[in-house]
Amino acid sequence: MNFYQASKTSPEGESENLLLDQPTINIGLIGHVAHGKSTLVKALTGIDTVKFDSEIKRNKMTIRLGYANAKIWACSSKGCPRPYRYASSDSSVRSLRCKKCDLEMKIMRHVSFVDCPGHDILIATMLNGAAVMDGAMLVVSADKDCPQPQTVEHLAAIDIMGLENIIVCQNKIDVVQINTAVDNYTNIKKFLSRTFYKDSPVVPVSAQQGYNMDVLCEYLIKNIPVPHKSIDCPPLMLVVRSFDVNKPGCDDIDSICGGIAGGSLIRGTLNIEQVVEIRPGLIVSSSDGSLECFPIRTRVVSLYSESNALKSVIPGGLIAVGTNLDPSLARADRLVGHVIGIPGHMPPVFTHLEIQYFLLNRTVGPARVKKVGKLKPKELLKVNVGSMTCNATVASVEKDMAMLRMELPVCCELESKVTLSRKTDEKWRLISFGVVKKSSKELKIM
Repeated sequence: MNFYQASKTSPEGESENLLLDQPTINIGLIGHVAHGKSTLVKALTGIDTVKFDSEIKRNKMTIRLGYANAKIWACSSKGCPRPYRYASSDSSVRSLRCKKCDLEMKIMRHVSFVDCPGHDILIATMLNGAAVMDGAMLVVSADKDCPQPQTVEHLAAIDIMGLENIIVCQNKIDVVQINTAVDNYTNIKKFLSRTFYKDSPVVPVSAQQGYNMDVLCEYLIKNIPVPHKSIDCPPLMLVVRSFDVNKPGCDDIDSICGGIAGGSLIRGTLNIEQVVEIRPGLIVSSSDGSLECFPIRTRVVSLYSESNALKSVIPGGLIAVGTNLDPSLARADRLVGHVIGIPGHMPPVFTHLEIQYFLLNRTVGPARVKKVGKLKPKELLKVNVGSMTCNATVASVEKDMAMLRMELPVCCELESKVTLSRKTDEKWRLISFGVVKKSSKELKIM
């Protein structure tokens, strides 16, 4: 089936019918804590990404990756003035009329927003989200000095991950005087001038009041293109969330739902009734103390993009894959870091990774900047590869190559991007990035 074939096509060549059903791009919300990332997502989608009791109790501070979808529209009349001709809606809306001229609007983007936590202790969670991002919105509060520590750290992280297209949102302009907003805007541009993103647009907004959301929609269309991703190959999906949706006390076995895996397909297509494999899967110790890997095989029983039920999905956007897996295996994000594909076309599982790495000159983020020292044998690091985060011990170092002994087995491809964090002043700080070159020890697949 050609998923891009339709009677109407967007400027980028995507089927409008496809855009109505499934997101085709992931955009991350990054920046310092309490600068309004979750509020901005709600302004664009109508969905509150702060859903867990632990987050609500912490004054709605995002702790886990949040997610919400939105459709971005443009008025069908070329004479409709900008920025009023642009608007957003939640993912369930199938048609929209322009508020300016009351004509039918045309869908331009179907976006999945990945809401990343801004607290400094949650940088690993942010890096997990960065693994599936195609672009980003950096949120900077107009009532705070720029840059704040995680503003710097998050921007450095997406630069390392290779994201080229971002939009900077100067939020909370409704709570400051005009001269303060102008000074803050100047400081943002000055900060960006020292980075790869010096030419990125800065859009003043008020997420709380909904100001300039139409302008932001225009920039989302024009400044963050939908990336090309291959569909004519075996599927591969990174899992960033997983759930058990069954309520406690359910005693009707026929009504129990299997485990749900949420994430983003990075290539290929997934279909209902397809048999898939989840790696690394179950890891057990054998009688001789060595580890053995038991990949999990299951069947796809449902595919959802928020409330939209799908028969097939293509790369781009966040999707939920319903399976007939024991739901306890997916409970409380237990599948995060795993990879889903089809049997016979899966990446290997490694216990040791050899990487080519590049040290940053200094730590990014903390107020007290420190020079980054060389990697040392037996040093403990936190490693992000794909959507997996785990500790690793440096087994050996030679020039720009390092062998890492992973605390948990990891399923990844050669040339996968890796980030390394070191504990500095009791907090994990990003110090290095690299790529997987080869492994000294591949885990035995049972």
